[in-house]
Amino acid sequence: MQSYCGASLRRCAHLATKRSALAVIPGTVSRLAAGRLASWPARNALHSLEASLRSSPASAAGFSLLEVLVAFVILALVGTAMFQLFGGALNNASAADEYSRAALFAESRLTAAAAETPLREGGDQGVSEDGKYAWATRIEPYVAPKTTADEDRLGQLAAVRLWRISVTVSWPGTLGNQRSVSLASVRLASKQP
Repeated sequence: MQSYCGASLRRCAHLATKRSALAVIPGTVSRLAAGRLASWPARNALHSLEASLRSSPASAAGFSLLEVLVAFVILALVGTAMFQLFGGALNNASAADEYSRAALFAESRLTAAAAETPLREGGDQGVSEDGKYAWATRIEPYVAPKTTADEDRLGQLAAVRLWRISVTVSWPGTLGNQRSVSLASVRLASKQP
């Protein structure tokens, strides 16, 4: 009886490895366990073999080629979106740096123009030392909004005058468009004859 049980288990295990025999094995194992096998270790082994054969073969098969391709497409789309996001952030940081440098340069030109004495109506222009920024300065008498002609004549009689000093700094942008920063200030200065 012992040799027959061992041979039956080997035969069942051999059949379990063949895919075409998966439908036949559970019934075979039940018949062997019920009728011919008397020892309980053999029955337990056959029942565990039968239970493992009843589990879904698709769950042990892994991923199909289609699932892997879909995962790669999703990964590629997400990766592309992330690269565009980071690229846009770098471009924005670069543009912010250019605007900061231009504003600093415009502030220094505004300070230099306001330091001139005496202030006279007129303008000046030039290029920065590195050649990146072009600047233009304009000095003109300041006229407050909604000022009447009488108020303007009264202001001209005073010993001091308000001057509006404006500076515009421009530079080429990343896509060939022209970018610019403008600053203006008002300064009180004595009139020069």
